[in-house]
Amino acid sequence: MSQISFSDAEYAGKRKKTRREVFLEEMELVVPWKALLGLIEPHYPVAGRGRRPYPLASMLRVHLMQNWFALSDPAMEEALYEIASLRTFAHLSLAEPIPDETTILNFRHLLEANDLAEDILKAVNAHLARKGLLLKRGSIVDATIIAAPSSTKNAEGERDPEMHQTKKGNQWHFGMKAHIAVDADSGLVHTVTTTAANESDVEQIVDLLHGEEQDVWADSGYRGAQSRVTRHDLQWHIAGRPSDMAKLPEGRAKQRLKKQEHGKASVRAKVEHPFRVIKRQFGLAKVRFRGLAKNTAHVVTLFALSNLWMARKKLMAMAGVVRLRTA
Repeated sequence: MSQISFSDAEYAGKRKKTRREVFLEEMELVVPWKALLGLIEPHYPVAGRGRRPYPLASMLRVHLMQNWFALSDPAMEEALYEIASLRTFAHLSLAEPIPDETTILNFRHLLEANDLAEDILKAVNAHLARKGLLLKRGSIVDATIIAAPSSTKNAEGERDPEMHQTKKGNQWHFGMKAHIAVDADSGLVHTVTTTAANESDVEQIVDLLHGEEQDVWADSGYRGAQSRVTRHDLQWHIAGRPSDMAKLPEGRAKQRLKKQEHGKASVRAKVEHPFRVIKRQFGLAKVRFRGLAKNTAHVVTLFALSNLWMARKKLMAMAGVVRLRTA
């Protein structure tokens, strides 16, 4: 039996559960741990000469918490020392060594070097598909801009060369774009691509479709997408431009068209939910790293975790857990 510290023993005796603890308990139930550990284990260092590596299960849990709570490597290390619920979730104790910021950094680099973020998304989606939550009958596509620091006050004296600026409405944005396709039935993300912010949305349409869908919904930025896809059996539901609608004379034809556009928009609204989760729930206000590759791995991981977050109630119900309470 492993020894516990006085701090962990005191924490174990408290009664009220915080919202963070409830969140971690829910994630404990819904994350497909076995599948994710199986993905990473072939690439993880084994014990030999030198310092023994931390358990893979603990490092994976630390990495996921870092994404959930938008923590830097130093902040994650300090949080493990300060917050007992995070240590409990990661199966760590103050009576034993805690992973330092370099160890946390190296684990993230391990995942990036082996392109495991995309595999994590696929493993999560395979788990959701087995539960009947990912049907793939239709896809909704959209993109969002993720801001990057525009300041040149750094060692290189320049902005990130892989990020670009673009104009949306009357405002200029500098950063990258995350392009996603979500399942039309469940609203869960099945495909993610990233580009610089100045890339056109419609250019990514071929990479976003998985090939099994029968219907595709998109906003007016994807007009002309039909000509870029070789499949001819797809039903396209692309929004019209508001300016075109305004030009039409008032009458039954315009009212009928408005009703059709409202129907498209009601389905298309599901694609906004994953954006809300990664930006508001998981705190992705700006890119975390320099360069497109590292930020792509981060964004793909966040969308994989957003799927679990959005499907957590259904997954917990399947496991026989209705609701976890804070008290």
